[in-house]
Amino acid sequence: LARIAAYANAGVDPAIMGIGPVSATRRCLDKAGWTLDQLDLIEANEAFAAQSLSVGKELEWDASKVNVNGGAIAIGHPIGASGCRVLVTLLHEMLKRDAKKGLATLCIGGGQGVALAIER
Repeated sequence: LARIAAYANAGVDPAIMGIGPVSATRRCLDKAGWTLDQLDLIEANEAFAAQSLSVGKELEWDASKVNVNGGAIAIGHPIGASGCRVLVTLLHEMLKRDAKKGLATLCIGGGQGVALAIER
């Protein structure tokens, strides 16, 4: 289906929980040698609306590329399986659109974040 181009995790002050994907995304894209503008699709888990809006605002990504079928608020946020849901949704949409580069990202409790760059 695709290959992992890069991945990264990050931890931030738990007092600003939810913003971890910002640092993880930046690290991941740096490792892949990519920029946000080069991404065709982004699947970002929405722990809750304010969390996803703050990540989008900080990264200044193109919202038309993010969660194109709706995010966790619309599709679901399966406890213990959110990462799988985000990745599988991204992979299927990349296949459907013949997209070449995608990013999956999630926040994790305690101020952590993860990001995974996928290439087809």
